Amino acid sequence: MSDAKRLRLDKWLWFARVVRTRALAQELAAGGHVRVNGQRAEASSKAVKVGDVLTISLPSRVRVLKVLDVAERRGPASEAETLYEEL
Repeated sequence: MSDAKRLRLDKWLWFARVVRTRALAQELAAGGHVRVNGQRAEASSKAVKVGDVLTISLPSRVRVLKVLDVAERRGPASEAETLYEEL
């Protein structure tokens, strides 16, 4: 895990299985429903790195996640759970 590793916000949300599709992740970011380190992420292209704290407003609840790793691909749920810590 290196701080130099970065990934687009929409990809990270999809890889971490926070949302079902990348399109939904893009809608969340564009709609102002995601904050990165307290700052509203207005674009799905915002870079996410290890150590960032994401506040995600979903229809059913609000999730606060600390980014622990950046994945290369979307894997199984067990792998996705290692990408973040629920705060």
